[in-house]
Amino acid sequence: MSNPTPNITIPVDLTNPGQFFACCGLLELADRLWPGAEGWFDVDLFHVQCNSDLAHLVHEVAHAELIPLDPEDATASPMLLKLLNAELRLDWWHDDRSGGREMKVWAGSMESVGIARSMQNAMKDKAFHTTDLLNIGMVVRDVEKPSNKKEPFYFDARRAMNAHSRDIGFSPNDLQLTTIAYPAVEFLCLVGLQRTLPASTGVSRVFDYSTWCAPMVPVLIPVATAGMIPHIHLNTYRFENWFRTGQRKHKAFKPATLIQQGVLHV
Repeated sequence: MSNPTPNITIPVDLTNPGQFFACCGLLELADRLWPGAEGWFDVDLFHVQCNSDLAHLVHEVAHAELIPLDPEDATASPMLLKLLNAELRLDWWHDDRSGGREMKVWAGSMESVGIARSMQNAMKDKAFHTTDLLNIGMVVRDVEKPSNKKEPFYFDARRAMNAHSRDIGFSPNDLQLTTIAYPAVEFLCLVGLQRTLPASTGVSRVFDYSTWCAPMVPVLIPVATAGMIPHIHLNTYRFENWFRTGQRKHKAFKPATLIQQGVLHV
């Protein structure tokens, strides 16, 4: 049986966990806007079949209202994303039961609401209407104070390898350097983790995720991500949610390693 013709196809680096979970977020948002959306992977591509196109989807997401549900807690407030005809609550970082809290990368004075709003606002640029949206890097400005930069969550693994001062000889944060972020990865990953978390390996801060090759609606992708649907399972990757500072508070998603290669069955 062949897969349907997708409306949206984007390149994805599947060794970048931020990009993988950003794809999950993209599918989640497509389904919220146009119920019945399906998504699947094909080597280094992610496909979505829905009732619209990428430009429309990104426009709606970038212009959706993002509301903190606890305005007194700028660093960890749950958020409500109000789309055109649907709402999505984002609060996985408060989840102790299924492991959401273990995926939290920000800490201290990092304001999650401000970061999310700034990454979302950057996506209003029409450059993000293109299939290369996960690879668009820029200096992101604070949506409240555009003269200031806004550092990302550190979901995108391209940030991790030069995040620690021992790797580059100095601390970018201490020197207040202006650095490149990938807004679509950061914001869409935040959304994707709400429904779909990686599988625990039993090793602290080390997780697995799997790709799938047949169309899946969002309610099924947590099972597919866990590699629990053998006949559509493609590859499995392993990554670490790594401490990126000496204080062992702030974290970053490190690049993943392919640990199991599946066979295309459909």
